[in-house]
Amino acid sequence: MDSSLNYNYKIVRQFAIATVLWGVVGMLVGVFIAAQLAWPALNFDTPWLTYGRLRPLHTNAVIFAFGISGLFATSYWVVQRTCQVRLFSDKLAAFTFWGWQLVILCAAVSLPLGYTRGKEYAELEWPISILIAVVWVAYAVVFFGTIIKRKVQHIYVANWFFGGFILAVAILHIVNGMSMPASFMKSYSMYAGVQDAMIQWWYGHNAVGFILTAGYLGMVYYFIPKQAERPVYSYRLSIVHFWALIFTYMWAGPHHLHYTALPDWTQSLGMVFSLILLAPSWGGMINGIMTLSGAWYKLRSDPILKFLIVSLSFYGMSTFEGPMMSIKTINSLSHYTDWTVAHVHAGALGWVGFITMGSIYYLIPRLSGKKQMYSVGLIDLHFWLATIGIVLYIASMWIAGVMQGLMWRAVNPDGTLTYTFVEGVKATFPYYVIRVTGGSLYLTGMLIMAFNTWKTMAGTKSVDQPIPALKPHDHAAETSAAVHA
Repeated sequence: MDSSLNYNYKIVRQFAIATVLWGVVGMLVGVFIAAQLAWPALNFDTPWLTYGRLRPLHTNAVIFAFGISGLFATSYWVVQRTCQVRLFSDKLAAFTFWGWQLVILCAAVSLPLGYTRGKEYAELEWPISILIAVVWVAYAVVFFGTIIKRKVQHIYVANWFFGGFILAVAILHIVNGMSMPASFMKSYSMYAGVQDAMIQWWYGHNAVGFILTAGYLGMVYYFIPKQAERPVYSYRLSIVHFWALIFTYMWAGPHHLHYTALPDWTQSLGMVFSLILLAPSWGGMINGIMTLSGAWYKLRSDPILKFLIVSLSFYGMSTFEGPMMSIKTINSLSHYTDWTVAHVHAGALGWVGFITMGSIYYLIPRLSGKKQMYSVGLIDLHFWLATIGIVLYIASMWIAGVMQGLMWRAVNPDGTLTYTFVEGVKATFPYYVIRVTGGSLYLTGMLIMAFNTWKTMAGTKSVDQPIPALKPHDHAAETSAAVHA
């Protein structure tokens, strides 16, 4: 049988399974290092178990292993279904899967051993960095090749967000990764001083903007309409959302460098664009939530829809908090405190985690030839455990962060500091314990998802679904529930 007449579900299934497995690993490492901050003896005096080595492993596992595997799975599903064609190249798609798993494996070995470039979200040394670039180019060829050979004239908006994410990440990674190798696993940045810091946070904040925002908005504009069985509230707004977001995000990076050697005008520019960013972010959030107009009752009985919609609530909260924290006076209190940790995890656990989980829960039965997951009740349990876990986590870190900022700036009448640094650490301890509790609940939810996935997929194999026969330029079939032109 001609494989070109079928969708390629095998690659989607592989990445969906990888998403769940790496999610468990990433959250497990996160809970462990959170426990280390409360009880430092948990590093067991072992170099490769120290917080400094495991913390970048945690961020890489959650963002690059869990997060991007989810983006591979959903983008490969969406681009096929909305373009009505099989992926551009099965072999290149398979290379992106095994190549990406090799990247993750190399990160899991090299980071605990202490091989790092010391750059946030860009710690991996130059040989691994080159492998990332090669895999990413293959990903771009597969994705855009599929867009080019599409049977329908319309390019659905979810593909705009996925395509923007793929192109931006390629540019960001290559420019920030420019380095001079000194040995097989040691290199030095090609930039120096304040220029290096500027390029790093142009990259770092746009990793948030294009991996952790634009890519997942691609999920929003496909999976929420499909699960709710309603068209996008405003298709025109979704296009405005796309262009406003990708233009504005690129300029917000300097807000990570307030009160540093970075020129003051550059810091202010980052702040201004961060504040402007609130408008497109909330426009997209409102567009996603209003897609449920006339279908709110479904939230009572559909836990997948709960994941998808609550993720938008966290997206709205995070994209309000971020611009507020970019204001210099607020940043003077929040910077270097656990308030920043709360902000990051409201976005990572609530927005990125929930939209990914909801989307993967949508995909798994369809990739297994089933009507639904093994247990809908377990999806509901996962949702409530994860939600309670997030609330405990971010609330404890908010309180700890504001407390730290106030204690550090408290001054006696004679000009001496009111509190020592150690007193601040001691006061933070109870909140670190609460964070471990919240993280453990979130991890428990991931374990439940892994069990539910295993029970759903057990004994099944990927069966590529036939592509429906459509006339050229007819995009009514697959996207009728997702497109409101």
